[in-house]
Amino acid sequence: MLALRLTRTAHLAVHLRRLLVALASAGTGFLLLCALGHALSHPDAPGASALRLAWCAAPLAAAVYLAVAVARTDPGTRPRSGLSAIGLGPGRLMAVSATTTALSAALGSVAALLAFLYLRGSLTGRPPSDRVAADALAVGQPLPAPAVLTLLVLVPALASAAVAHTLRPRDPRPTTATAPRGYGRFGAYGWGKARETFGAYGRFGARTAVAGAAGSRAVADAAGSRAAGAARQGAGGALQTQASASHPSPSADGTTQTLDAAPPAPADTPQTPDTAPDTPTEPTPRPHNTTALPWGIAVLTAGLTVETYTGNATGAPMPGTAPSAGVLIGWALTALGLALAGPGLTHLCGRLLQAARPGALRLLAGRVLMEESHRIGRPLGVVAAVAAAAYVTATVYDGDGPAFGPLGTLGAVLVAGCTVATLLTAAVEARHARADTTGALLRLGAPPATLRAAAAVRAAALLALFGPLVLVVAVLAALPLDS
Repeated sequence: MLALRLTRTAHLAVHLRRLLVALASAGTGFLLLCALGHALSHPDAPGASALRLAWCAAPLAAAVYLAVAVARTDPGTRPRSGLSAIGLGPGRLMAVSATTTALSAALGSVAALLAFLYLRGSLTGRPPSDRVAADALAVGQPLPAPAVLTLLVLVPALASAAVAHTLRPRDPRPTTATAPRGYGRFGAYGWGKARETFGAYGRFGARTAVAGAAGSRAVADAAGSRAAGAARQGAGGALQTQASASHPSPSADGTTQTLDAAPPAPADTPQTPDTAPDTPTEPTPRPHNTTALPWGIAVLTAGLTVETYTGNATGAPMPGTAPSAGVLIGWALTALGLALAGPGLTHLCGRLLQAARPGALRLLAGRVLMEESHRIGRPLGVVAAVAAAAYVTATVYDGDGPAFGPLGTLGAVLVAGCTVATLLTAAVEARHARADTTGALLRLGAPPATLRAAAAVRAAALLALFGPLVLVVAVLAALPLDS
């Protein structure tokens, strides 16, 4: 009920984004049902039907990715202060967001089922005249209800699971200085600076050096403490501190006595964890975006290698046939590599903008790119992969269209539309994240034209970096298929 109420009271832009999720789910569900219809119409060709079902993985992944991006920008399920007191903590909001995503995707699945039944004539009683459509829709054959239900539930289940995994509550990791002490291996109290390897405790002489060093430090500390105490005692040997002198204690006969108090601890005495003051735990620094760049390049190279090997082995596909499974695996690895390398490339683009004595405009544009690289970098990489795949398809088929005809066109439109919508949604999320910084700049007197110019510089820099990259990847991927 809470998910339905938040869905009903959302803004128009939020409804439009959820409608995009429903449309993506409807298109993907329709393609899955068409793959089932082809399998029912051609029971003697299970390989071709399995290949059609495998090619549905691309629009399925694009629809799930769009659903996650829309859930991240939903203002109704964003954690805010005070909501935990009424039972709406991060875990409950995550569940509400996953439920809302499941409802949107389920609405699209129902629309896909109705469209499939209408086109095959189950609702109107008029079968389609096109023979190709009749083969894909399994006209005149009963549909297995468990298979239909499984295919239609696939998109809502994967989308809600991905949203729940992405928006799950994460506890901040304490730093080393404020990490809680506990009992470690073999009952040793406290956490060491380095973790022991297996068998290190029983290794000959492993504890002798450590114990000797600890004993030497204890002897040195005790000697230093005795020397400091002897220096503070003076000639009389009695310690008269300021605290004992300022707080006299009356005796039983009315006289006043001075109580000797313990000397204050020296300034260099380390505090124990029980008496140490409470210090706020510093947040864990965000991992550097360039750490995944080598992995992305490696996966991209592996994908191009698989495509080259498959293209040399099978040759270019005919316009009426689908590419082989090896080409699909190569394209999937290429897209994954570009997605992994996207944040690092965006971060590198921001650094290049600030090189060679930058001015205020380039400095602002570069800093924003570096800060937003973890939000827009991966969608940029996915869009680059889709653009490269579109170039390869246009080059291989020479304008004859995709292999699956209308269904292939629908799949290409779904993948391209979902990736572009995901990029725009990530840009909206980044804009909302830097709203406070933009407001501070405007209050300090920065003209709005400068902010718009910085946005144009960021867009031009990203186009100058990703444009040649897409062209190079597309040419390398199309070379073995052209031959």
